[in-house]
Amino acid sequence: MKKSSNELIRSFRHTVPYINTHRGKIFVIMLSGETIANSNFFNIINDIGLIHSLGISLVLVFGARPQIDAYMLLNNIKAIYHKFIRVTNKESLEIVKQTAGLLQLDITSLLSMSLNNTPLKGININVISGNFITAQPLGIEDGIDYCHSGKIRRIDTQAIHYQLNNNAIVLLGPVAVSVTGESFNLNSEEIATQLAIKLKAEKMIGFCSEQGVISNDGNIISELLPKNAQHYLNVFKKKEKDNFSDITRFLQGSIEACRSGVHRCHLISYREDGSLLQELFSREGIGTQVVMESAEQIRQATINDIKGILELIRPLEKQGVLVRRSREQLEMEIDKFIIITRDNLIIACVALYPFMEENIGEMACLAVHPDYRNSSRGELLLQKISSQACKMGLKQIFVLTTRSIHWFQERGFKPVSVEFLPKIKKDMYNYQRLSKVLVADLN
Repeated sequence: MKKSSNELIRSFRHTVPYINTHRGKIFVIMLSGETIANSNFFNIINDIGLIHSLGISLVLVFGARPQIDAYMLLNNIKAIYHKFIRVTNKESLEIVKQTAGLLQLDITSLLSMSLNNTPLKGININVISGNFITAQPLGIEDGIDYCHSGKIRRIDTQAIHYQLNNNAIVLLGPVAVSVTGESFNLNSEEIATQLAIKLKAEKMIGFCSEQGVISNDGNIISELLPKNAQHYLNVFKKKEKDNFSDITRFLQGSIEACRSGVHRCHLISYREDGSLLQELFSREGIGTQVVMESAEQIRQATINDIKGILELIRPLEKQGVLVRRSREQLEMEIDKFIIITRDNLIIACVALYPFMEENIGEMACLAVHPDYRNSSRGELLLQKISSQACKMGLKQIFVLTTRSIHWFQERGFKPVSVEFLPKIKKDMYNYQRLSKVLVADLN
């Protein structure tokens, strides 16, 4: 008995630092349909209630793939997939809505239990579901109409933060509504990933059949950088012919989330009782975590960076997003460029061209690598350029853009006419390209 008490004391003391670290942070937890169907789900719900009681803000996203397939089979409706995405016609949409609605009620009822013999006694959890996500249709691909299968158009992060600040758990399923009032079936892993990114969550946690990513020698890999996780993802995809496994689906989301600013994504088993608590509150953990890559560097570009900048901007030039720059031009103007590097790869760049007589500068050639566009790299470069312009004594900065008008307006830029431009720039204005001119004051 004394030994047991000592173990309890040591365990509790070991746990307290993690409780303090996690308190006030946002965790997005992905509950796949396979997780919900498992016999251990009741224990998982109890553990979710426990960590909520410790002051952790929780957003739960649930999936329903196996449940939907089962109901469709029961109703003699064939499940159709294209590129591992369900084609949701009107008939199957009704099944999706019914299934998601039932699961939402079941999860809410489990989180609302407050019996004497359950871990949720006295917690009194408020579970909030709503139209926090606006959907849009996936459309048609390879001649296949996805019908009512959709993707995220917008996330109302302000409304979600409001509920989390009021100590509620936000629960979201795979069905979301569009601005036209139509219902769409969304990928639940994509919902969890984008929520984690947009909410700037500390962690994204997912459950799968295994205790994480297993190495060739049969051991659990405790930690992966996104580039290493990508290697395993490619291997898994080659092995899977019919459908992506739960590990593959969550791993794909983890890579995107970590590259977009989510610090850690945890993959644990839904079969093992207490895996969530062991992963969060022990030094060793129990599953696989994908972590943000090494620290990035933001610096002035040099002549040695020209090749990397060209590789970054050439695709955008071909798309007509950026004006084409020759290598020779870039060599002459390289001192105008600021870059962000990660593991010796240039992932973002921008240039500042000052017009000293008019006390104004042009912010140009803003480009971010596709893998990092859901993050704040663009804003970071804008801040850096603004700071640099202020040091030079400039009063305003302007941009010429054809595709990113709203992005700049959301950050304080205002549209002006071409006549506003400095004379040299106005004389060079391309009326065929017809770029919008936007300007911002430097405070």
